[in-house]
Order: sequence, then C-alpha cells, then structure tokens
Amino acid sequence: MKKVYRIAVWLVLLAPWCAQAQLQLPDGTNLKRSSGTRVGVTDIEITWNAPGVKGREGKIWGTAVAPFGFSVLGFGSNVPSPWRAGANENTTVSFSTDVTINGKKLPAGKYGLHIALYADSCTLIFNRNTSGWGSYFYNSGLDVLRVTTRQQKDLKDSRERLEYVFSNYTDASVDVALEWERWRIPFTVAVDLKGTTLASIRRQMSGAIGFDPPSLEAAAAWCLRNEVNYDEALNWITSATDPNLGGRNNFNALSTKAGLLTKLNRQPESDQAMQLALENASAQEMHLYGRQLLNEKKTNEAFAIFEKNFKKHKGAWPTHVGMMRGYSAQGNLKKALEHARLALAQTPNDMNKQSLEQAVKTLESGKAL
Repeated sequence: MKKVYRIAVWLVLLAPWCAQAQLQLPDGTNLKRSSGTRVGVTDIEITWNAPGVKGREGKIWGTAVAPFGFSVLGFGSNVPSPWRAGANENTTVSFSTDVTINGKKLPAGKYGLHIALYADSCTLIFNRNTSGWGSYFYNSGLDVLRVTTRQQKDLKDSRERLEYVFSNYTDASVDVALEWERWRIPFTVAVDLKGTTLASIRRQMSGAIGFDPPSLEAAAAWCLRNEVNYDEALNWITSATDPNLGGRNNFNALSTKAGLLTKLNRQPESDQAMQLALENASAQEMHLYGRQLLNEKKTNEAFAIFEKNFKKHKGAWPTHVGMMRGYSAQGNLKKALEHARLALAQTPNDMNKQSLEQAVKTLESGKAL
C-alpha cells in the first residue's frame, strides 16, 4: 500500500513538468534557417522557416500556399494579411545600423518581414512584430517600411527549399533575394559607409582600444583617406605619436599627422611633421611618398623627395626607380634612362624586372613614362 502511495505522489509531482515538456521529433515539413552577411560595419541577419515545393511546381504563387495581395488567413485571424515570406514563425531580418532598402530609409533594428505578392510586382513589408506566427495576426499599424520590388519568375533551375541569398556585393551595398520554386524576389540593402564606419570607430575609441597607438593611428589614417572628421582624427594621431603614451614617431603616423594638419590649414605644423616623418622613413616609404606627389602632379616636390631618398640611402633599391620617374616627369629622358638601367640591374623579383624592362624600352623610344 505504501509503495502505491509513493508512486501516486511522484505522479502528482511530475504532472506539471510533463504538461509543459513535449517530445522533440524531426520536422520534415519545414526547416529553420538563418543567413547573414556584413556590408562595411553593418551586420545583416535573416531567419526563416524554409518550406519545400514538394511537387507543387506551378502551384505556389497566387495560391493558398503563397496568396496574392492581402487575404484573411482564418484560424482565428480576420485581418487581411500579406504572405509571411517563409513558413511557420514569421521571417525576421535585422540590421545593426541604419540602411536603405531599394533607396528608402530603414532604421537599425529587427523586423518581421512580410511580402504582398502580385503577378508582376511585390511589396516588401518591414514590421515591428518579430515574434508572430507567420502573418496570421499581422498589424499594419506596426509597419515601419513598405517598398516595391519586381520579381523574376523564370529561374532556370527550380529551387526546392525557400532560401534567402546574398549577391552583387559592393563596399556599401548588397542584393538580397528570396528564391523559391522558379521565383526570385530581390531587394538592395545599402549603407552610409562613411557614416557607419565613423560611428563604429568612435564607439571603439571610447573603450580600451582608445589607448592603443596602432589603433589610434589606423583610425586617424582612415579619416584622412575618407576626408572626414579631421579635428578628432588629429587628436587621435597626436595621442598615437605621443612618446609619453607609448606612441612611436614612425613615417606612417607622422605623415598622417602632416596630412591632417594640411587639411586643417595648419601648413607650418604640417611641414614640420612631414620633415620628421621623412627623417624616420625607409627607402620604400620615401619612394611611395614621391609616387604619391607625382600622382598629385607635384613634379618638383616629387623630384626633391626622390633625390633625397637616393642620397640618404646611397642608391639602394628602389631609389634608382624614383630617380627614373622623377627625371622622366621633368622631361630629362636621358637621365631617366640611365637610372632605369641601373634599377633594372638591382630588381629583386620578376614583376619589377618586367616593369623596368618595359620602362627602358619606352625611354629608349623617346617617350616619357
């Protein structure tokens, strides 16, 4: 009798747990999927349930599987709703920064994604509800953005499982597409690359990384290259080169400081920083700086750097190359050819050898480089 009583007590204690727990078995109908990418510093994440065609080719779009427009879906829902862009729980998409969708602004955040399907176009709907069951309880009052796109309806190979794919990457954009059966529904996500990158740099600089000279130098150099945020960048590079803070006065850091001072119309200070940078420069660094001046059409300034490099490093590689280019830019092809032949004798690899052989031929033909 006591044994029966103990069993009864255990059953009572286990009843609440058993009521909540359910046996987990494989779901062969839909597959839970996720995919993501990064554009600049912007993370994009999509989660969805991927239904299969399962022999319904030609019977997907504009049917009860993926109905056109807005329809009452039933099962307790009496609100006209769009397609849920997947199966089971609603599809969600998140962006870690502000973006544009086909040119329309969408704030950073996570959204439920729905699609109003039509025969020749689709309306993408980004909704604040990210935990709904499909679109059965869709609330248009929570829509943040609607944007139109045009689908492709003739994919060469039928895709069995619904997928979201990324393609056509640029530095500031990516194409995203829902692909299922023979339809492809694309849209373009674009970011403000400079704005988002600068915001990311500032966040990082406010933490421990803001005490790291190489990171400070990299942040300042990025601002100089992208022509933004000069004042703050100058503070960063000043810290990066401060010996009291563990900084080093190398060529890259000091030339970055010089460039920022020039942008801020502080030319005497810039010249002083550049002079110190050149005193700390290697032959290769001075050569590249001379090439930069040539690209900026500053022929005389470039020649002065090439000549200084040649004398400082006593004709070591690649100073003859610099003299070749400097003399060529000034129109002295005879002297340019002399240095080209000397540089060819020093060349360290086949790529430079081929380039210099071509330079010699060009100069011998009486043409400038």
